Amino acid sequence: MKESILITGCSSGIGYHCAKQLHQAGYPVVASCRHPDDVRRLQNEGLHCVRLDLADPDSIQQGVTACLALTDGRIDVLFNNAAYGQPGALEDLPTDALRQQFETNLFGWHELTRTVIPLMLAQGGGKIVQNSSVLGLVAMKYRGAYNASKFALEGYTDTLRLELQDTPIHISLIEPGPIESRFRENAKQQFERHIDMAASRHQASYRNTLDRLGKTSPSSRFTLPPEAVLKPLQSIINSKQPKSRYYVTQPTYIFGFLRRVLPTIWLDKLLSKSD
Repeated sequence: MKESILITGCSSGIGYHCAKQLHQAGYPVVASCRHPDDVRRLQNEGLHCVRLDLADPDSIQQGVTACLALTDGRIDVLFNNAAYGQPGALEDLPTDALRQQFETNLFGWHELTRTVIPLMLAQGGGKIVQNSSVLGLVAMKYRGAYNASKFALEGYTDTLRLELQDTPIHISLIEPGPIESRFRENAKQQFERHIDMAASRHQASYRNTLDRLGKTSPSSRFTLPPEAVLKPLQSIINSKQPKSRYYVTQPTYIFGFLRRVLPTIWLDKLLSKSD
């Protein structure tokens, strides 16, 4: 029997594509979404879908219980994917906005992961896959909250891998660069919600930020479709010994290399060119 898979953040983008394709390939997939309307939409499309809000510990526990009811009590693969980006200079960012970023992008993942680990130990194995980012390897301006959450995720996942190395649970990171999704649309909403642009010394740069976030065309020539993330996820599912890290998109390979070889001052000059 094929592995049962729980995927978070399936309303659109990477999560939606991976859930749909793996379901079509015959895997018992349970997608999860934060909003009930999205849960019903995916259910109407024939997917198993449960409500799971990573900012709500009770919702996480209820989501896992609902998932287990659909998978005969097993979760063989957990794909932690749900996340969003909070744009804005750190000096303009309310602490509550930073706290909310970590609540969804890290603390909720921790709550879900520590709920699933005992299940995987009891069933004799499993795989936990963390969808990180190139911005967990290098930082860019006006993305500080997201940068910080992904840098934290990298350290969290490396520690988790060390602590579980004597168990049959495998831990892997997927580190994409730009992927086609609603990420920019959602980020624009968060910017408008939390950043007082009129009171900031970064107004000129923010105009560029809003222009970038408002575009519907790919963010760069390196942007790839969600299929680019599905491929390493499939490799992890099919491998007896999955790798610790999977780079996705050319920018991840480039910046992963440059971070290792360039002095910090040179890397800063390169990264500072981006708004």
